[in-house]
Amino acid sequence: MQDLFSSGEAALSPLADRMRPRTLDEFIGQTHIVGPGRLLRRAIEADRMTSSIFYGPPGCGKTTLASIIANTTHSAFVQLNAVTSGVADVRKVIKEAQDRRSLYGQSTYLLLDECHRWSKSQSDSILPAIERGVVRFIGSTTENPLVSMTPAIVSRCRIFEFKPLTDADVRLAMRRALDDKERGFGDRHIVLDDDAAAHIAHVAGGDVRSALGALELAVLTTDPDEAGCVHVTLAVAEESIQKPVIRCDESLYYDMLSAFCKSLRGSDSDAALAWFARLLYAGVDPRLIARRIIAHASEDVGLANPTAMLQAVAAAQALEMVGLPEARLSLAQAIIAVCESPKSNSVVSALTACVSDAEKGGFQPVPVHLRDTHYAGHERLGSGAEYKYPHDYPGHWVAQDYMPPEVRGQKYYIPSDQGQELKLRERRKTRGIVD
Repeated sequence: MQDLFSSGEAALSPLADRMRPRTLDEFIGQTHIVGPGRLLRRAIEADRMTSSIFYGPPGCGKTTLASIIANTTHSAFVQLNAVTSGVADVRKVIKEAQDRRSLYGQSTYLLLDECHRWSKSQSDSILPAIERGVVRFIGSTTENPLVSMTPAIVSRCRIFEFKPLTDADVRLAMRRALDDKERGFGDRHIVLDDDAAAHIAHVAGGDVRSALGALELAVLTTDPDEAGCVHVTLAVAEESIQKPVIRCDESLYYDMLSAFCKSLRGSDSDAALAWFARLLYAGVDPRLIARRIIAHASEDVGLANPTAMLQAVAAAQALEMVGLPEARLSLAQAIIAVCESPKSNSVVSALTACVSDAEKGGFQPVPVHLRDTHYAGHERLGSGAEYKYPHDYPGHWVAQDYMPPEVRGQKYYIPSDQGQELKLRERRKTRGIVD
């Protein structure tokens, strides 16, 4: 039961905190894991949760679901934050959990917010307790646990990935807040225009916390009319929620960069430009993007269109000379050039094969006719003997063996039938080179 002070404190809490769902029936979204009949829902209702990690973007319900577990379970529930908790806190929780288990037969849930922030020593301190079932661990994180957490913890937990909420989910949360007389604005006369609600939901990007914060700000800062009605228009909504922010942690950075690179390779200019814009918007160093464009100009285009490399390098130079925002145009031009070029991976295939052979070793001496002749007396060693100077022959080419003896007969570069390489293939055929 709340006392006078705790009830007053609750009234001053942010709307998003006051409207936090208390039961599974109130919970919004994530039907793929907590919908009727789903494993996680059955485990919660049966109080049979095993150690788990909740992974997903902010405001999608990770901590809320943990709170629901705390409200519905007959087990003890302890919450820590990885930023402020250390090994001593973990040991205290484990000791108390052992006492509950031995004295009362009661299990203990440990919710750890920002669990990716734990060091290896902190993670190791709880491993025995998880293995013996002394605590049921629930980690909550916005970062990919397979990348950001120690493998020992991840291997002992089941990972549940939370998805961003849809605009419809966010609008449902806002409607509940407007209708709820106990925790929301149900005791006030508030009109939220459809276009205003749609704008808040869209900009929130699946983050209910952000949407409810914007709704609360709009309501509290808008003067009621003569009839006492607070009218939240689109103009008010646009002022109440800031432009969306891409929270570019390490995992998301690599995912977006991967999508960008795959779009370059897949010849989709629109997609590559879209990912390029998001990477810039997230604050990624544009030099990293320029380096990837240069790499793909060789890896995925190569000699099918040699000018793609020129475009890529020129864009990188433009970035250094004029900087942003002007250099965005040069980068975009290079992106489109790489995407729209005919594709060939013959260069990367050739490099991969020859490096693989070099790593096998077994090197033989350089053939005599290919050896250095810049020093006096090289004739005494036979260096350069029988070497054929190509410019002395018609077409400035002559058949001659240049390969290292240990890989003689190997074919590394095989021109594709794309772009300029088709011409290269035809020229090689006239020289008797069979690809």
